This record gives sequence, C-alpha cells and structure tokens, in this order.
Amino acid sequence: MPSALDLRLESAYNLITGPGGPIQVGSVERFGRQLPFITNAPTNLADYVAYFSAMHGDATFLVEGDERLSFKQVYAAARKVAAGLIDGHGVQRGDRVGLAMRNANAWCVAYIGILLAGGCATLLNGWWQGGELAAGIDDAEAKLVIADAQRAARLAEPGVSHGAKVVALDITKPIDEAIAPLAAGGSAETALPVLTGQELATILFTSGSTGQSKGAYSRHEAVVQAIFNYVTQTASIVHLLTEDGQMSDIQPATLICTPLFHVTAEIPVFLQSFALGRKLVLMPKWNADEAMRLIQDEKCNYFVGVPLMSYEILVSPNRKNYDLSTCKSYAGGGAPRPPEHVRRLASEMGDAKPLLGYGLTETNAVGCGIINENYVEKPLSTGPASKPLVDLAILDELGNELPQGSVGEVCMRSVCNFEGYWNNEAATKAAFFDNGYFRSGDLGYLDEDGYLFIVDRKKDIIIRGGENISCQEVEAAIYEHAEVNECAVFGLPDERLGECVGAVVWTKPGSELTADALTAFLNARLAPYKVPCRIWMSNEALPKLGSEKIDKVTLRNRYREEYKAEATA
Repeated sequence: MPSALDLRLESAYNLITGPGGPIQVGSVERFGRQLPFITNAPTNLADYVAYFSAMHGDATFLVEGDERLSFKQVYAAARKVAAGLIDGHGVQRGDRVGLAMRNANAWCVAYIGILLAGGCATLLNGWWQGGELAAGIDDAEAKLVIADAQRAARLAEPGVSHGAKVVALDITKPIDEAIAPLAAGGSAETALPVLTGQELATILFTSGSTGQSKGAYSRHEAVVQAIFNYVTQTASIVHLLTEDGQMSDIQPATLICTPLFHVTAEIPVFLQSFALGRKLVLMPKWNADEAMRLIQDEKCNYFVGVPLMSYEILVSPNRKNYDLSTCKSYAGGGAPRPPEHVRRLASEMGDAKPLLGYGLTETNAVGCGIINENYVEKPLSTGPASKPLVDLAILDELGNELPQGSVGEVCMRSVCNFEGYWNNEAATKAAFFDNGYFRSGDLGYLDEDGYLFIVDRKKDIIIRGGENISCQEVEAAIYEHAEVNECAVFGLPDERLGECVGAVVWTKPGSELTADALTAFLNARLAPYKVPCRIWMSNEALPKLGSEKIDKVTLRNRYREEYKAEATA
C-alpha cells in the first residue's frame, strides 16, 4: 500500500496541478490518443530561458572557479553568441552546432546561444577521442563545432577528419573573452528567429548495443515539457518542506559533477535551474574533497552525480573536516546503488537523504524517481512513474502489457520522448512500438504500489560509473588489431564504478600480443572509460553456441568469478 510519504506527495501534487495551481495539465493528441501535456509551459526553450533569466535577473546562476555569473549575465552572453552564430558564422534555423568541451560557464552560455540562434545543440561526448568526436559530428551533419582547447586538439590530430568548421574557445578566460570567437560578426541589432515547439532543439548521443553511438534528436516542445515535468516534482517536494518548516530561505544551489553533455545534467539540473532560480556550481573534474569544499563554501543544498560520487563523500575520512549541513539531498542517476549504500547515506549523512532517478537520453531524462524513506524502504527500486507526464508500462515483445509483477521490457510513453535517431530510420522504428511506447531495453517489473524494479538489461551494454559502453563498439576496436582472431567484451563488477570493461581475446597463431600492448593499442582508439580494465589472453578459440556465436554468457560468468577471486586474493 502507499507509504505516508507517497500520500503526502500525492496531496501536494494535486494542489500544484489543481485549479489555480502553478502547473496546469491538459492533453494533446499523439499516436492516435490523448497524452498528458503541461499547457502553461512555454512552447520553446528560447522563450523559456528569456522569461526566467529576466525573472531571476541579478541572482547568481553559474559558479566556475572565481567566475560568478548572474542569470542576466548568462543571457546577455548567450545573446551575443547567438548573434555571432547567425551573422558571423552563418548558422540558420535547424543547423546542427556541435558542443565539445568540459563543464564550464562557456559550455552553458554556448548551449543557450545555439538555441537562441535557432540552431540544434548537438552535445558531443567530451571524453571521446578524435575519431569518436569526428564520427559524431558527421553523423549529426554538424556544420560548426564549438570546442575547448583539449577537444579542438583531438579534432586536429592526424587522420581525424570531419565536415565541420571548428571554433576553439579558451574557456579559462572570463566569459566575454572566452566567447569572443563566437560573438564576432554579430551585434545587438542581429535579429533572432522566432521559434516554435516543433523545431529541432537538441541531439544527444546514446551508446546503443550495436556499437557506434546514435544521435537522439528532440524538438523544443519535448525538452520544455520534460523540464516542467521535473519542475512539478520539485514543487511537490518544496511544498512538503514548507509544511514541515524545513524550507531554507537561502538560494537553492546544486553542485554538478556529471558532464553537461549527459541528459541528467542537461535537463533536470542545468535547464530546470532557470525555472527554480537555482545556482549551479560547476566541477570540471571529480574530486571528493573538492566537492565537499564547494558544498560547504557555496552552501549547496542539493548534490547530483553518479552514485559512486555520493558514496565517496560518505566514506571519505576527510568528511568531518567540512560543514555539509546545508546539503539535504544526494541524488544519483545513471546506475543503481547497492542497498547498503542507500541505508548508509540515509543514516550517516545527518539530515541529508538519498534520491535516485531513472530516465534515458531518449526520454529526455524523465522516467521514475524515488526519495528519502521510500528509497530506504525499497532500495532496489527506481520508484514510480514521474507525474504528470510519464506513462510507464511493462510490455512483452509484441507490445502487450504484462500483469503486475511480471518481468518484461520497461517502456515509456510521453510528450517528452525524443523524436528519433538522426539519419537512422531503422533504429528509430525499432525503438518504438506503434502505440508510442519507447522501448528502453531494460527488463523489469512493477510492484503492487507501481514502483519499478529493474532486473536486467536486454542490451549488450556496460554501465561504468553512469557511462553507457557498447560491448560491440569495444569489440570492434579490438578486432582492428591485426593479430586478433576472436574476442568477447563484457562487464566486470567494480565496487566503485558499478562495472568496468573486461575482455577475453584469442590471437592468431604465433602472435606475441600481450594484454598491455593491446591496451595501449585501444587507448589510441577509444575514450579512456571504454578501454578494458582487465584483458585475458586466450590460447584457444572462444566457446561457441549452437548458432556458432561466441558464448558470451559462459565467458562472462567464468571471468567475473576469476576477477572477483583476484580482487579478494
């Protein structure tokens, strides 16, 4: 039966979305049926950002190192970028503009500038190597790429080619100097396009089971609706905190440690912060001690990262040296938390509580969420579907709904879902049932309270510290080595990261290839997080199934046990 917290959240939600409430829910026709739709949300991201930037004005929005920018300053800088993109770089409505840089004030300003110019913000994975970046650029047909010095250097490496112009920014400079190469050619008189909800807004890349990342594209309406679905959830929690006399009067502030090119950082954190008037404190690189210092100094009340980050704060011997009392929530996403971590976060972090969200790039991050005592009570669950927009179902291979408690594919339908994979009609068709449900590739079930439990993955995917890694992509890179006969890639258990990449390789007769030499070979071809942490070299052919496919299940089970034994030896 529903918990006491569930009942309170339901009551708060009804007030917020009821007559006279700040969130008005109607419906819109999609897939031949009526889907929930937030009717008083802006139609597009340009209007959304302009409205809330004006509302919050001089309040601090972005903090990176010594630079602090208000909402008004961020919007003014983004307006300069938009003008320069239009008049200086020839960006037209719908053009894909790549963004390849670490977390920085300049990333945020450039992202908004692309949208204001009518472009499509194409978020390239900052950890990719040159060849991976070039593949993403060409896949999205980006005409322009905005990069920091490190990513620009990768794109200029010998043998790396693509069809875009690269504009390199020195993101170590103050924002007006950093964006100068983008703003050149534009002016305050440059006319910005008037946008609708149906125009192209974003492309984010997702690691699919078939290897090369696919570009998931979304329209303005879907992204704005996703933001307001999160705003509804936040407003419900704020209502409860206010009722309990626990709502702080200081400005909301979040320490953001996950990459902005990930959907979790992009939508519920970065974009939602405009509506909330929330300060974002940017960390370019994860370090638990630096995170605790920033939480203390910036009085952050919310922390978001992959689960291992909050766990490293929890177990840090230096935690006692910092005042973390303002931080009331430690949110995680991208990977599950072990139940013991959930219990320890709830009991050992003072008044702070653990949260978990479940969403995908293709759902624009919306999906499920679980908080506080509900999470402690059901630590293996991702929570119920997020109101008001998410329609969550467990379906069989034909798209039929399964009975409560039965394991099937986790599917979601909402106006927040992405439109499709860029230039990949076959993958787009395979991702949806005809009734509009997106197929997550995860297997799970719903309990009697509608809480989702994920039990397995259909996709051949490894999740390392919240990063999805395609086994097939890593295998393809291994097969590029001339001395490799066969290989299999799979996930290995990792206490800190959840999983890391493992591989077993059978080489050609007479080969003297070592695991270290193969690792060096892969380091030149793959982002570091994709390179196997352990490679086993086999002296014989890998075991096969009756279909003559490599028996990856047997290999994975065998080498996982061996890896565990090595770790405990």
